Amino acid sequence: MTDRLFVYGTLMSGSQHPMALKLASSADHEGAARYNGRLYQVTHYPGVVASDAPDEWVFGDVFALRDPNLLLALDRYEGCGPDAADPPEYRRLMQTVTLESGSQVQASIQAWVYVYNWPVDNLTRIVSGRFNVA
Repeated sequence: MTDRLFVYGTLMSGSQHPMALKLASSADHEGAARYNGRLYQVTHYPGVVASDAPDEWVFGDVFALRDPNLLLALDRYEGCGPDAADPPEYRRLMQTVTLESGSQVQASIQAWVYVYNWPVDNLTRIVSGRFNVA
């Protein structure tokens, strides 16, 4: 089974962040996807929290990881590695995401998602669900 990862911020396709470039070179981009959640501006990067509201979506990309050891490096980057603060800033959770092709839904799949784990009370919500990586 291939590990899949849903990304919605600095790791998205098109980002020039060094970790995004590492991900792009170590994984296969499977396409655009969406996750049922709310997106928040943390600082220069976003965080997502799950939602069950039918109209709350976060948009990003799904990658199929060729090297499962990449998850360890990504865990450190996302603040949930073995040396992370307690509680960690993010938790890597297996979640349902929906692959898309244009306006057509392709399939719901399971993928790892870095879910924001700190309070969002003082953060600005990105209502569009889209983080600008430029």
